[in-house]
Amino acid sequence: MPLSPGDKLGPYEILAPIGAGGMGEVYKARDTRLDRIVAIKRLKGPHTARFEQEARAIAALNHPHICQIHDVGPDYLVMEFIDGAPVRGPMPSKEAVRLAIQIAGALEDAHARGFLHRDLKPANILVTNKGAKLLDFGLAKSIAAADATQTIEGAVLGTPAYMSPEQVEGKPADTRSDIFSFGAVLYEMLSGGRAFDGLASVLRDEPARLDSPVAEIVKRCLAKQPSQRFQNMTELRTALEKEPASKLAEQQPSIAVLPFANMSLDKEQEFFSDGLAEEILNLLAKIPSLKVIARTSSFAFRGKEQDIRKIAEALDVKTILEGSVRRSGSRIRVTAQLINSADGSHLWSERYDRQLSDVFEVQDEIAAAIAGALKLKFAAQPAAAERYKPNPQAYEAYLKGRHHIHLMTPESVARGKEYFEQAVSLDSKFADPYAALALHWFMRSFGPGLPQEAMAQVQAWAQKALEIDPSQQDAHACLAVKAYTFDYDWQEAERRLAIALTREPVTAWACFVYAVYVIALGRAGEAEERMRRVVKADPVTPTNRRYMGMILMAAHRYEEAEQEYRHTLELNEKLSRAWQDLGGLHFVRGEAAEALHCFEKVYSLNPLYPENLGSLAGMLARTGNQRRADGLLSELGPPETSGVPFARANYHLYKGEVENAVGWLEKAIDQRYPQAIVLPRLGVGEALRSSPRWPALAKKMNLPESAW
Repeated sequence: MPLSPGDKLGPYEILAPIGAGGMGEVYKARDTRLDRIVAIKRLKGPHTARFEQEARAIAALNHPHICQIHDVGPDYLVMEFIDGAPVRGPMPSKEAVRLAIQIAGALEDAHARGFLHRDLKPANILVTNKGAKLLDFGLAKSIAAADATQTIEGAVLGTPAYMSPEQVEGKPADTRSDIFSFGAVLYEMLSGGRAFDGLASVLRDEPARLDSPVAEIVKRCLAKQPSQRFQNMTELRTALEKEPASKLAEQQPSIAVLPFANMSLDKEQEFFSDGLAEEILNLLAKIPSLKVIARTSSFAFRGKEQDIRKIAEALDVKTILEGSVRRSGSRIRVTAQLINSADGSHLWSERYDRQLSDVFEVQDEIAAAIAGALKLKFAAQPAAAERYKPNPQAYEAYLKGRHHIHLMTPESVARGKEYFEQAVSLDSKFADPYAALALHWFMRSFGPGLPQEAMAQVQAWAQKALEIDPSQQDAHACLAVKAYTFDYDWQEAERRLAIALTREPVTAWACFVYAVYVIALGRAGEAEERMRRVVKADPVTPTNRRYMGMILMAAHRYEEAEQEYRHTLELNEKLSRAWQDLGGLHFVRGEAAEALHCFEKVYSLNPLYPENLGSLAGMLARTGNQRRADGLLSELGPPETSGVPFARANYHLYKGEVENAVGWLEKAIDQRYPQAIVLPRLGVGEALRSSPRWPALAKKMNLPESAW
């Protein structure tokens, strides 16, 4: 009979069902003796004494990529709880090889200790914030010691599509059987499809050829005869580490689009040349096999007299696109050249003299020409999905808006909003400025006034964008972030994010929204791989590094998080939120003086930042300076002011008064302050979840029980 939340198995309290395993049901549970979260696999029937003996032997395995067994009960196993998802393909070769090396290392260690897996498949490999974790190790051998290929019920052991030929035929298995199964899993990671359909296919068929630098390694793993495979895991792991390294480095073409020079007499036309370069960048980003550096990193080199080769080295790309734009009345002249960063030679160059109304055709022609020069396939969009071409005046207003928003000053942001509003008034069928206004209003939800007012605007502008373009990514991301920060509707947020993350290339904003979503749900590891792709595509944007640090912080990987925060501040030492995060990291490591220094730094940069006023006051009170702390608290204003309850919660947390902090966090939740959802998952805020009042707060935010 299935178990329900609250049921007990010995000292273990069931929290929630996780799913079904081959040997029974799996549950998330709490070890009431050690107060830790574990996973419990309840077996279909009682196990034998030999099974218990071997399970305890396997529990002695100590490898970072093997799920550990903690305990054995009369009809259940108690295992390490792993916050991750089953490995899925297709994925880039580099990522697949990284995970494969970890899996091979785990198998290598276990084989050396006399254990085989015998049921290697994607469902038994979870990807976490630290990489791969191998589940169900060696239990099949324990159940059927007399015949390594049979289960206790007499059925052939394993999962048909991943079994080795010798397992299918009922012959004795050895380490090379795990190597065959490993090859089938790696094939699926790379291709997204199975190597074999079932038992007959394993014996008869050869899988379709892979287009990957590790294709030959996979092929050797999948040899029908064990003697033709790698003979042990050490040999296989070494091949994965060495053989494809140079191929992986050379495999992917890459490009950075530098801001086009404004050659017009009117220097105010820079917004137009920037916009043209950015639109070409966006078109190139749609080519699946091309690595394209994001705008903020490429444009960071504006006006810097640096050698092209040094820029390419900093951005880790093989080619650079640069150009110029001259505009005179209704005519434009665009020149563009594609440069090989290795030697500075020109791979392609062209000049276009056109009417302003033809600017979109110029963008398409340049993108297609670059794809041709790099010998890549540039697929034109089908007519039904052809991108909308706004009237030139509306497009110009939109480009001006983007130009001013990127300057990131209060005055420029206000001007950017005005230009976006002008763009929608000039062309009501142009979706992008509507989405830009939705994003603008979400950022306003952190400022003066109540979040309710800003969120109403987010909803209105995002909906208008989606009425025009139902796939507009940033509009869906805006509605997702509103759903989980304001409406506490996690299912709607998940639905919106599923849409926003499907369309390639995924925007940085959509990735940020997703990262905060999974952090709030206690699943930060799920965002790491996607966020690393954002950082790789946009390596010199400080906010990208900061979000990477938040993900690592939530995963308790403090040294790596500190590296990201330090890198963030190297790129922009005035980014106050990075100093705030770094201060929190120092605090949880017991480094009070360093934490206080960081909070003082934030105060010097942004003395009106409510969150920091609370953090700084709390640290001052904790270190004996209550008088100055009281002075800072007096600057916060009345509790109904946006952000004040959240700041007060921070004050009490850093002072060490968790229950007082819970009371203020509840007010921040009622106020719908956006950052309230992630505080309990980051640094000092994790203490909130130890409070007996935490379940009530979690319910207020509609958090699923798995995230409590």
